[in-house]
Amino acid sequence: MSLTLKPGAACAFDQISLGEVMLRLDPGEGRVRTAREFRVWEGGGEYNTSRGLRKCFGLKTAVCTAFVDNEVGRLVEDCIMQGGVATDFIRWREDDGIGRTVRNGLNFTERGFGVRGAVGTPDRGNTAASQLQPGDFDWDHLFGKLGVRWFHTGGIFAALSETTAALTVEAVKAANRHGTIVSYDLNYRPSLWKTIGGLKKAQEVNREIAKHVDVMIGNEEDFTASLGFEVRGADQNLAHLETAAFKAMIETAVKEFKNFKVAATTLRRVITATKNDWGAILWHAGKFHESRPYPELEILDRVGGGDSFASGLQFGFLQFNDPQKAVDYGAAHGALASTTPGDTSMATRKEVEKQIAGGGARVVR
Repeated sequence: MSLTLKPGAACAFDQISLGEVMLRLDPGEGRVRTAREFRVWEGGGEYNTSRGLRKCFGLKTAVCTAFVDNEVGRLVEDCIMQGGVATDFIRWREDDGIGRTVRNGLNFTERGFGVRGAVGTPDRGNTAASQLQPGDFDWDHLFGKLGVRWFHTGGIFAALSETTAALTVEAVKAANRHGTIVSYDLNYRPSLWKTIGGLKKAQEVNREIAKHVDVMIGNEEDFTASLGFEVRGADQNLAHLETAAFKAMIETAVKEFKNFKVAATTLRRVITATKNDWGAILWHAGKFHESRPYPELEILDRVGGGDSFASGLQFGFLQFNDPQKAVDYGAAHGALASTTPGDTSMATRKEVEKQIAGGGARVVR
């Protein structure tokens, strides 16, 4: 049994995401603390999936977010437009001149190398996106009149404030009402929850959202911290999720959340910051599907690899409605995204399909 998807011809958008988009300041091979110049990218856990689907796979996508109407906000908008994601649903807030009441989010991120891990230093307090609340978007118009095949959001956005959590619940309920597939990336970040109720609040919010999710994405820490499921027979300190542990956990989760039609995660073993074992696994209709393994994948920039997995997974369902293709496209897209700088994918569909087929890295002329 495949997912019940709206036909593309009946919808204005293949996919829409809801989330914060920040300006990433990247010191390249150096450190944030010693940098004298930065390269800028746009990035956000939810938005990155829309960009990957548009830029790599050619689907019609849009983002629901908010910015302050100043030069920084317009810079992020320009980056989004270059990625081809529709900006129709961006909410613009008036600039107070100093950022006292509202501002745009920044994310200082260094890639890491070898034994030195990647480091992210977000500066996102009081941002326009964190102040979004129920009623800011006309979901019935979007999902009902315009038509959307797939809606994606995640635990990062839901954790930004009480109002973004409430908005996320409003959005997933509306998507359900109009027959739009809902995917949610748990993306647990302890730093986002620690001042607003911690683990208890994270589980309260995410368990409410989970009731309306068709496709749940998350790793070991995400499922245990955000939803309260214990992983049997796995070392909780591992940075990756073992296949057996994921299977045991999902079999428990789907008994409670019978609305889950798909559950998926990347399988990552961190050897060094620049070398990871990589792969992915997906559950659908009582069966598990695994991608081919990518042993000792060499990493240039790990940020956004999981988001590119999510967008490849979405493409596999939207294009083929096939769970094995979904996990294959997701794993290959995530692997390729890890080989280029920035939060978002620079891969092409042809390159993704070459990886799925087991293609090597010989020079292409």
